[in-house]
Amino acid sequence: MSTFKQRTVDFLEIEWATYIERYNRWPAEYGVERVNAQGFSQFRDMLAHVLGWWDEAMPIILAIAEEREYARRKYDFDVFNAESIAKYKDWDEAEFLAQFEKMRQNALADIKAMNEAAFENRRVRAWINGIFISHAREHLVALSRFLTLDTLENEWSTYIQKFDELENKDEFLQKQGFEKFEDVLAHTIGWWDEGTRIVKGVLADPAFVYEDPDTDPFNAALIEKYKNTSSADIRTLFENKRIELVNFVREMPESAFENKIIESWLAADVVEHFDGHAIG
Repeated sequence: MSTFKQRTVDFLEIEWATYIERYNRWPAEYGVERVNAQGFSQFRDMLAHVLGWWDEAMPIILAIAEEREYARRKYDFDVFNAESIAKYKDWDEAEFLAQFEKMRQNALADIKAMNEAAFENRRVRAWINGIFISHAREHLVALSRFLTLDTLENEWSTYIQKFDELENKDEFLQKQGFEKFEDVLAHTIGWWDEGTRIVKGVLADPAFVYEDPDTDPFNAALIEKYKNTSSADIRTLFENKRIELVNFVREMPESAFENKIIESWLAADVVEHFDGHAIG
């Protein structure tokens, strides 16, 4: 099985299979707070939104894979999302959750049955990434070990390479607010170090107390700290820190992901931070 096909299967078998269960671990009030931050009034609406895109995308993915024609459409995302939520608003709760699981299993079966060559198709990859992979990061309401490691091993691992291949590097840096790429790496390294320090502190002592850094001065101090580090050395340090973080996350107890402080720091430092500085 190709690497990308296996990754897609893993998202459906691991990340999305445990998505509801992980959300339900939170106290009700905190869960709603996380969902509201995503722009939804209730978790059920977020699930309906996800189902809407699965239902839309899978026939397209299969048509491309089988080299069949399919109807092209332009999306008004606000309208599409509202329609997805409205479609399920009157469904019984048990029936709705059963539908979510049924569609997940159907998508998994279809993905497994697709020919290997299809996963090299640019449009197939774009649709899969959009609805199964990046969508999980976008609607992160209860971080998993799987998503943490996937982001470290499949996204951050190619970050430097993607920048080197970027045609308009200056435009990217300008949008990100950095003068040079090494500053982006220094910024990332610094937040990884800070997050790891806090997570280790909480793991050692549940009563561990920390103060959130004042973001702007903290970021400025990171740039200053590494300003004389060569490009080669900062790149090597970035990769070493990434590997250290992978090993650290692998060794963490599963219960750590149920701790609000640990979960929120890893979510911010690893997953959300990647999308905040994504290339391309």
